Amino acid sequence: METFASLLHGFSLAFTPLNLMWCALGVTIGTAVGVLPGIGPSLALALLLPVTGNLVDPTSAFIMFAGIYYGAMYGGSTTSILLNAPGEPSSIATTIDGHAMARTGRAAQALATAAIGSFVAGSIATAALTFVAPSLAKLALLFGPAEYFALMVVALTTVTAVLGDSLTRGFGSLFFGLALGLVGIDLQSGQARFALGVPELLDGIDVVIVAVGLLAVGETLYAASRHIHDGETVSRVTGSLWLSREDWRRSWKPWLRGTAIGFPIGALPAGGSEIPTFLSYMTEKRLSKNPEEFGKGAIEGVAGPEAANNASAAGVLAPLLSFGLPTSATAAIMLTAFQQFGVQPGPTLFTKNPDLVWGLIASLYIGNVFLLVLNLPLVGLWVRLLAIPTPWLYAGILVFATLGAYTLNNNLVDLVILWVIGIVGFGMRVIGMPVAPAVVGLIIGPLLEQQFRRALAISQGDPSVFVTHPIAATLLGLAIVLVIAPALLRRRSHREPAGVVHGIV
Repeated sequence: METFASLLHGFSLAFTPLNLMWCALGVTIGTAVGVLPGIGPSLALALLLPVTGNLVDPTSAFIMFAGIYYGAMYGGSTTSILLNAPGEPSSIATTIDGHAMARTGRAAQALATAAIGSFVAGSIATAALTFVAPSLAKLALLFGPAEYFALMVVALTTVTAVLGDSLTRGFGSLFFGLALGLVGIDLQSGQARFALGVPELLDGIDVVIVAVGLLAVGETLYAASRHIHDGETVSRVTGSLWLSREDWRRSWKPWLRGTAIGFPIGALPAGGSEIPTFLSYMTEKRLSKNPEEFGKGAIEGVAGPEAANNASAAGVLAPLLSFGLPTSATAAIMLTAFQQFGVQPGPTLFTKNPDLVWGLIASLYIGNVFLLVLNLPLVGLWVRLLAIPTPWLYAGILVFATLGAYTLNNNLVDLVILWVIGIVGFGMRVIGMPVAPAVVGLIIGPLLEQQFRRALAISQGDPSVFVTHPIAATLLGLAIVLVIAPALLRRRSHREPAGVVHGIV
C-alpha cells in the first residue's frame, strides 16, 4: 500500500501540464533519435546534458530524459525494419526478420507488432520496476563500503566482459575511463593528480565533456567515415498498420516471453539490452513450430526481441535508482545527469527525493501511452526523417556538441578536451574497442576508489575485509567467474568440431 500511495503521488506530479509537456517532448525526441540511424539514446542524452542545467526542476529534466530513453528504444525498430540499419546493438535482432518482412511487403505488420509489443513490455516492466526498485533500495541499506566496492567491481567487470568481441579491448576501454577519473585533486591527500599543470584540470575532467566526446564526436566521426547509409533503400510502408488475427495469435506470447527475459537481465549488473534481445530471438526460434521461417520474415522474430528490448530499458533503471549503478552507456549518462543536479541515486533516493523518483516512474507509464500513439499512426512521418542528408545530420551533431561543451564552463580547455577525447573515441571505434566501458569506468571509478578507501579505513588497513564479509566475498567471486567464463566458453567453442558448431547455430 505504501508503494501504491507513492505511485499515486508520482502520478499527481507527472500529470501537471508542465511535466506532461516534458514527457511528450522527451518521447518525441527519443522516437526521432531512434529512427535516425547511428544516433542512440546515450548520444542524445549526452548532447542534452550541457543545456538541461537551466531546467529549474530536476524532476522535469528526468521525466524528459526517461522519455528520450524509452522513445529511442521504440523508434529503433523503424530503422531496423525499413532500412536494415540498426542504430543500436539492441536492434540487431529485430533487423533479422523485421527487414525480411519489409522485403515481402509486410513492413506495416512488422512495425505494428514492434510498437504494440514495446507498449506491452514497457508497461509490464514499468510495473515491475515500481515494486522492485524500492525493495532493492531497502536491500542496499544493508551494504557497507566493502559490499559497495565489490558490487561496483561486478558492474565494471560485467559491462566490460559483455560488450565487444575482445575481453582485452573491453578492459582497455575500461582502464582508459578509470584513468580519466583519476585526474584532479585527491580528496584524501589534497595532492593534484595528472593535472599536467593545467588549472582547469584540478577539479577533474568533466564527465559530460568525456561522454559527449566519446558518444557524440567519436561516434559521429566513425559513422561519417564509413558512409554506411550510401546506397541504402528504404522499404515502403503500405496497407493498414493493424495486425490480422493470425498475427495477434503469433505475437502475444513472444511479447510476454520477451518481457520476462528482458526485465531481469536488464536489472542485472551485466545489464544492457543486447543479451536479452538475442536470447528472446533464440527462444522464439526454438519454441516455434516453423523454425525454418526465422530469417525469412517470422513475426515472432520481431515481437520477442522488441519486447525484450523495451523491458530491459525499465530493468536498467532498477539498479540505477536503487544502488546508483549504471549497467549501460545510457544509464551512465543518466547517472551523470543526477550528479549534475546534485542528486545521488541509491538507497536514500526514495526517502530524500521521493518527488523525483516517483514522478519519474509515473511518467514512464504515461510515456508508454504517448509512444504508442506516436509510433502507430505517425510512422509515415518518422520515415521521412530518413531523407535527411547524412552530411547535414553529422555536421549538426558536431556543431551542437561543440557549442554544448563550451557552454558548460565557457572555457577553451573544455573544447580541446572534447575534441581530443572525440578523436580517441574515433580511434577506439576503428579498432573495435567499445566506448561504453570507458564511460561507465569514468563515472564509477571515483566512487569505487572512495568506497575502497572507506572500507580500508574502517578495517584499519586490513585488506581481508573484502573477503571476510560474506556479501563482498560472494560478489568478488562472481566478478572473477564473469571474467573467466567467457574465455573458457570461447576456448571450448574453438575445440568443438566444425559440424557440431554449425549444427548449434
